[in-house]
Amino acid sequence: MPSLLRLVFFVGLLAGLVFVGTAALVAFVEPQQREMSQPIKPDLLNK
Repeated sequence: MPSLLRLVFFVGLLAGLVFVGTAALVAFVEPQQREMSQPIKPDLLNK
């Protein structure tokens, strides 16, 4: 039973670290907006 408890604790700790890392990215990283265009072949439009 202690090994199961240790596994659950370790998985919870990893999930918490992932959550905190994701929250930090949302809070501190601002994405850059830029223009984006991609040409489309006429063959694909005429289907």
